[in-house]
Amino acid sequence: MHQHAERELRAIRTAMERAGSYTALPGWGGIGMGAIGIAAAWRAAGAQDPAAWLSVWLIAAAIAVPLGAWTLAREARRAQVDLSRGVARLFVFNLAPPLLVGAALSAALWRAGAVELLPATWLLLYGLAILAAGAFSLRVLAPMGAAFVALGAIAGFVSPAIANLLLGAGFGALHLVVGLIVLRGDTRSDAHV
Repeated sequence: MHQHAERELRAIRTAMERAGSYTALPGWGGIGMGAIGIAAAWRAAGAQDPAAWLSVWLIAAAIAVPLGAWTLAREARRAQVDLSRGVARLFVFNLAPPLLVGAALSAALWRAGAVELLPATWLLLYGLAILAAGAFSLRVLAPMGAAFVALGAIAGFVSPAIANLLLGAGFGALHLVVGLIVLRGDTRSDAHV
C-alpha cells in the first residue's frame, strides 16, 4: 500500500511540474542581449566583406549566448528552480535543438559560400527555438518567437544590408522589448514554477 501511494504521489508531482510554466526568465539578460544585438548590427553594417560581417556577428554571439545562459541560470537559482527537472527541463530541451541546428547549418552555409542566407537562417531557427521553449514558459515568448520567424522569412528575400537591419531588429530590439516586459512583470502567465 505504501509503495502504491509513493508511485501515485510521484505521478501527481510529475504531472504538476509539466502543467506549470517556466517563469524564471532573466529580464536583464534579455536587455543585455538586445544591446549586444543592436551594437552588432551597427558594427556589421560597416563591414567591408562577408568575412568581416560574419566575424562581428560571431563575436556578438560569443558574448550574448554566455550572457543569456548565465542570467538564465542565475534567475533559476534565485527562483529556486532546478533547470534539469520538470517544466524547466522541457524549456531548456526545447530551446537547445534549433540553436544547435543553427550553428551547424551556419557552418555549412559559410562553407558553401551562401553567406546571404545566414540572417534568414539565424532568425528563423532562433524564432523556432523561442516558440518551442515558449510553449513551456511565459506567454510573451510566443509573439517574440513568431516575430523572429517573420523577420527570418523576410530576410531571405532582401539585400544583405536590409537583412543585417532585420538581425538588429530581432536580436536587438526584440530582446530589449521582451527583457523590459519580463522586468516589468507584465507577462500574462497563468502558472508559475
